Amino acid sequence: MTLIRFISADGNTVREVTGAPGDNLLTLAQNDGQPLEGTCEGQMACSTCHVVVDAADFAKLPPASEMEEDMLDLAAGATRNSRLSCQIWLDESLENLTVRIPGEVRNMQGR
Repeated sequence: MTLIRFISADGNTVREVTGAPGDNLLTLAQNDGQPLEGTCEGQMACSTCHVVVDAADFAKLPPASEMEEDMLDLAAGATRNSRLSCQIWLDESLENLTVRIPGEVRNMQGR
């Protein structure tokens, strides 16, 4: 099991959930009521599921694909540790993961 900490955009709220190997971070976040839209349903056609991964946890994740990097270039408030939560799949090696929910979202599908 993986312990996941969701930190609100203002930093005042921390929610903890657990996930199993094979679980998707976006699905876990939405099931917990986190404000991540995931408008494109994991097809990497938007950045509405953008999260900022804690620096200590970022290196534990597989690198982002080129397609994910392209979408992150369009994400509002993207940082060096940004990822699309729809592209984070839990595995046995990940004991914990801390992510911050960004304060703003840009939906590039709604042009």
